[in-house]
Amino acid sequence: MKILSPSNTADFVIIGAGIIGLTVALELRNRYPDQSIVILEKESGLGCHASGRNSGVLHSGIYYPENTLKAKLCADGAKMLSAYCEENKLPINRVGKVIVPVKTDQDELLDILCSRGRSNQALVEIIDSHQLKEIEPEAYSITGRALHSPNTAVFNPIEILNKVADDLQQNNVTILFNQRIRDFNGKQRSLLLQDKQIIKYGYLFNTAGLYADKIAKSLDIGRQYTIIPFKGLYSRLIPDSDIKLNGHVYPVPDLNMPFLGVHFTKSIQDNIYIGPTAIPALGRENYHGLSGINLSDLPKIGTQLLRLYLKNEKGFQHFAHQEIGCFYKPNFVKAAQALLPRLTVKHIMNTEKVGIRAQLLDLQTMSMVMDFLVEKGEDSTHILNAVSPAFTSSFSFARYVLDHYGPEHNN
Repeated sequence: MKILSPSNTADFVIIGAGIIGLTVALELRNRYPDQSIVILEKESGLGCHASGRNSGVLHSGIYYPENTLKAKLCADGAKMLSAYCEENKLPINRVGKVIVPVKTDQDELLDILCSRGRSNQALVEIIDSHQLKEIEPEAYSITGRALHSPNTAVFNPIEILNKVADDLQQNNVTILFNQRIRDFNGKQRSLLLQDKQIIKYGYLFNTAGLYADKIAKSLDIGRQYTIIPFKGLYSRLIPDSDIKLNGHVYPVPDLNMPFLGVHFTKSIQDNIYIGPTAIPALGRENYHGLSGINLSDLPKIGTQLLRLYLKNEKGFQHFAHQEIGCFYKPNFVKAAQALLPRLTVKHIMNTEKVGIRAQLLDLQTMSMVMDFLVEKGEDSTHILNAVSPAFTSSFSFARYVLDHYGPEHNN
């Protein structure tokens, strides 16, 4: 692996080797074939955080209101990611998805999702209980209606990350691991690494995921935003369970919140995962127990969550009670049983699968940012909110970022 010397500079430096950082690098290489590109990753390998802990679901664009970035980028991104997998013989399986009401008053929301899906170029249809039983015999709809998305697929996130990284390295893009950043100097366009190496850049892309807000603030960008980490815990069906699923089964979500509720996803290896929860994490890398807790972050996270709770915008209090309740296993099982009534605790086993969502919070309005968010700085671009469906959208997202927030665009 190529190592930069302290005197080296790069035309483009990208912070973070998640799927967004990697696809931005691909887009840069296509547009600037002769310029140097360096990706800095603080971990020792790929996929340690959101991109590698991704559910592996190729979303079709059902949930997102028309004219949002998520709506505009998800459909094209799904096509581009599918094509990339097919061209490179990476596994992708169109298992399909059904979304079912779990409350008697959710049929109207189901119709909204159907309308959004069609506006966003997704193939969706409303089905009745008989059609639901043909597609997913175990699934249950309390109203007798469901939304079917046959093109929703599943892929292996790690394999895609590795392939994109390999493509980049074959095209003279340098990826440096174990590179933690100590300081920035925006005027001199340089950054100081943990090992005291200085790297100068012509242009910087901040795709740092869980730490994107901190990096942006170091360059005086996005001061009204902060990231609140939410932990997603999963269980899975035992391998010899008599409950069989053909694809994904989701509940109708609360459209006021950026979370989808406890659901069933079928992995590329045919494992059935149940989850995730959306409970506040005690740190940005607080995956298990007390690990990954930053004591300086903890009071801020607590204060921000309390402010969110007291403001209760869009019913946040109800959401918080519901999600924290799912930390208690009987409540988690009950939420899952609303989708698959035959499910019991005996069908479920624990799993190490856990993820953390880097949810952006607007401190001025005290509201969670629902859409993708990108901000431009002087000689820098900052992708501040790149949560689901960011992996699905990654190729189209990268193209959008370069089209609208790239080095050729003024502030």
